[in-house]
Amino acid sequence: MTDSPSSSALDSVSDSSVLRVAIGADHRGMHTAELVRDTLIGLGYQANIVGTCEKGKCDYPEQAYLVGQEINAGHADRGVLICGTGIGMSIAANKVKGLRAALVHDELTAQLSRSHNDANVLCLSADLLGERLIDKIVEVWMGTEFEGGRHERRVHKITAIENGLDPRTVVDAQADAQNA
Repeated sequence: MTDSPSSSALDSVSDSSVLRVAIGADHRGMHTAELVRDTLIGLGYQANIVGTCEKGKCDYPEQAYLVGQEINAGHADRGVLICGTGIGMSIAANKVKGLRAALVHDELTAQLSRSHNDANVLCLSADLLGERLIDKIVEVWMGTEFEGGRHERRVHKITAIENGLDPRTVVDAQADAQNA
């Protein structure tokens, strides 16, 4: 397995305006990861699969960690993680500081995970979703921007929890500014 995120092919990209996506998959998701990479490249994004499955098997927590390292090091803007159900990847990715991973099943959850939750990692099931649906999910997820507004306060509360703080202590800066 490649364990050096800093050697990513995403580093060598010249156009900084194009979103960079790190992809990770366990042994059950590797074929789908290759399809997702090709879809992302076809949509005009930079995409790279990080880590490999040696001897035909690899564990999803390692792949989630590698993608998280790529994002946290600034080598990738977003990530896509794929395992059999997507559940294990989602759990593992959400343990990595700075990641907001969403397990997505359809176009609506793809759109909402970005527009309301500012998810920076998309988790997919290789076993339960068809290729066409995965392509559409990826297209919608990548094309959806975070709405901010009331959702931004909630994302800040998620970050507070990640930092060991009580989310009830997060102040709504917009409400404070309006009341000032």
